[in-house]
Amino acid sequence: MTPTQQQKARALRELHRPGEPLVLANVWDAAGARLVAAAGARAVATASASVSWTLGSADGDAADRDEVLAQTALVVRAVELPVTADLESGYGATAAEVGETVAGLLATGAVGVNLEDAHRSPAEAAERIAAAREAASRAGVDLFVNGRTDVFLRGIGEPAGRLDEAVARLRAYVEAGADGVFVPGVADPETIAALVAAVPAPLNVLAGPGSPSVPELAKLGVARVSLGPGLAKAAYAAVRRAAEEVYGAGTYTALDGGLTYQELNALAQG
Repeated sequence: MTPTQQQKARALRELHRPGEPLVLANVWDAAGARLVAAAGARAVATASASVSWTLGSADGDAADRDEVLAQTALVVRAVELPVTADLESGYGATAAEVGETVAGLLATGAVGVNLEDAHRSPAEAAERIAAAREAASRAGVDLFVNGRTDVFLRGIGEPAGRLDEAVARLRAYVEAGADGVFVPGVADPETIAALVAAVPAPLNVLAGPGSPSVPELAKLGVARVSLGPGLAKAAYAAVRRAAEEVYGAGTYTALDGGLTYQELNALAQG
């Protein structure tokens, strides 16, 4: 039996366990969602940058909200797993508009959302998280709201004060209704451990080359590990290699190791 949206919401919430992290290899389309699910994912996540790029937009709140939600709906329909979507800072100028975005997200069947503070003040970002929580309550869905701070990613303030600044922001986001917190841009084990200890919510970190491994992050108490746009960057690098080869040397060796037509067609059939 296909799980209901509410069952998916509960499942996603239960997957956030410090020391046993939920691992998210973020995708941007239906085929990617099914590949990740087949590899053993317990939930599926989109990456805002990856979705924006596939829509022909730059990352950074430049994508069209309706197009992003339509792309998210394709991912949700492709799998029976819980889906959480990265919606940047909510695709709205005001908190009320963020609430509208979240209502649209819930209509796709998704059960989680990332909302980042980006360039906004902590108070404004918290207000937008509260609006997301209120929209989910109105819809009757136990949406998992992941409050993200870009203090480390954007290098906000002096390095010595960034941990305290991030903690203060994250605590405010939890108080506003965030269920989890996301801090991209940190890879130092001491900083990660300090964040786990200081913020009363499951911690999500962004991982990639040079980051601690998933088992190492588990020992630090991390509850969620995301690859962000990592898969998209690897996939588009493969496209560039193959294109440069065929338009340069006129050969095709970069196509070796690709998935077969039959494999991809089977994915499309579900």
